[in-house]
Amino acid sequence: MIDAYGDPGTPDGRGGARYLWWLVLRQPGRCAAGAVFGSVWMVLLAATPYLMSRAVDEGLEPGDMGALALWTGALFAVNGVNSWLGIMRHRTMTRVRMDAHFRTVKVVVGQSVRLGASLARSTGAGEVVTIGVGDVQMISQSLTAVGPGVGAVVAYGVVAGLLLSVSPLLASVVLLGVPVIALVVGPLAGRLQGAETEYRERQGVLTARIGDLAGGLRVLSGLGGKGLMGEAFRRDSQRLREQGYRVGAVTSWMQALGAGLPMLFLAGVTWIAARLAAQGQISVGELVSVYGYVAVLVLPVMFLIECGYQLSRGVVAARRVAAFLRLEPPAGTGEVAAPAEPSVLYDPESGARVLPGRLTALTAARPADAVGVVDRLGRYVPSSATWGGRRLDAIALAEVRERILVADHEADLFAGPLREVVAGRRTAEDADVLRALRTAAADDIVRGLPDGLGSTVSAQGRSLSGGQRQRVRLARALLSDPEVLLAVEPTSALDAHTEAAVAEGLRAARRGRTTVVTSTSPLLLDRVDQVHFLVDGKVAATGSHRELLDREPGYRALVAREAIGESTGRSAEEAGEGAVR
Repeated sequence: MIDAYGDPGTPDGRGGARYLWWLVLRQPGRCAAGAVFGSVWMVLLAATPYLMSRAVDEGLEPGDMGALALWTGALFAVNGVNSWLGIMRHRTMTRVRMDAHFRTVKVVVGQSVRLGASLARSTGAGEVVTIGVGDVQMISQSLTAVGPGVGAVVAYGVVAGLLLSVSPLLASVVLLGVPVIALVVGPLAGRLQGAETEYRERQGVLTARIGDLAGGLRVLSGLGGKGLMGEAFRRDSQRLREQGYRVGAVTSWMQALGAGLPMLFLAGVTWIAARLAAQGQISVGELVSVYGYVAVLVLPVMFLIECGYQLSRGVVAARRVAAFLRLEPPAGTGEVAAPAEPSVLYDPESGARVLPGRLTALTAARPADAVGVVDRLGRYVPSSATWGGRRLDAIALAEVRERILVADHEADLFAGPLREVVAGRRTAEDADVLRALRTAAADDIVRGLPDGLGSTVSAQGRSLSGGQRQRVRLARALLSDPEVLLAVEPTSALDAHTEAAVAEGLRAARRGRTTVVTSTSPLLLDRVDQVHFLVDGKVAATGSHRELLDREPGYRALVAREAIGESTGRSAEEAGEGAVR
């Protein structure tokens, strides 16, 4: 079985069929064993009617009890061995499927980690969830073809050869029967792939919508948009249901033909054999053997149709995985060394210049303009931003990530004890965690939880209020103590009193370190060293908060609107909760 901590290998992402073949090649011995066990198991099923015919012709009909006992004993031994082979076949194929399942999970998770922050820009969350929940299972199930599928082909050929020894006519009918069935069922497999592909795409969209609804239900309720989103979800789910009916219709025809056609075909073989026996062209024992062969043939023929069905669905699922694996993160192969000392960050697109060791604010009427500057300075989007005169995209990405941290106010919070949520992957003493929480004015969260730092926080911090989540995210960023901190709206969900405390704590904690915040709050802007006022994504004015109030009417109007909102004494979080109530 695949090592949970081992390297899953480099997958072949050039197509669905190539990816499935890569999964087979990653466990060749096990797949070969499954094919051998499946083949021998099915062939020995065909040996049962042969041994029965010998027992009838050589023992029962002439009355030779010794020959009857010999062939009966052989029949018992063969079936005993076949029972063991059936167990080994099932056990081996289970391991093949589990290996493919977990190997695919590992390569998908590895690709998600490799894409990092670019994942959200490359594909939707619903797509990744759909791959992890449904496609992985279909891929692993399709590998059944390497065991029973191969065995069905071998058994079919062996039975045709045995029938050739009885009657060339019967062997010809059997050999021509499966190609006819394939011609009937084959077009349905193509239709199934098309319907399944569209179904999976719609399922990904609906899964993403479910995540959006779950994450923003409180806000939607407060803004009165719950009904609108609910109606959109209802429409999407109805389209998915209709597409599911189309997939089910094709599937039902394939399964019906897979069960019905072999029976009709083999009934015809039995009828021909009975006519030959009545005409004296074959013996009674041979008639018994033909009937047994026909009964045995039902299994490999049904396996062949089932494997075709599973492979059709597996190829669709593998295509989605392969497409995901072909996504590439932003290039991080820069060879230019990062500045050895704190240096100026510069964004030519906006004209924003961030001086080292200072607390700088980006203010804009459209928050997206300020966030765009942060994304460029944090190297999360392609740009010509520089650091110490050197292009950011020419510096190794790992070094940029190590020294420049973008703290998003909606960054993910993983489930776990509060100390681990704040510490992240770092090992930190409780005193350091508490200090960071105190700087972010979040020490009241520790006091309010039953087990303090050991209290469990749910995924995305859903057990906390909006303001508490924001302060925990800020505390996590402060604890990491990066050389450059770019914080997006770090106080947007806080009331005026708490925001003032956070502003003072942030200024003290980051003294001498390069820090950038995006905000329109006068409480925070009054405590920064420099403010860049952005208009249409460009720096329109630069100075201290009070200087810009005196000389920039647009800045004064923007900040005055924010001040009016703060004068109510209610945080954005409290206003939203009040609307919900």
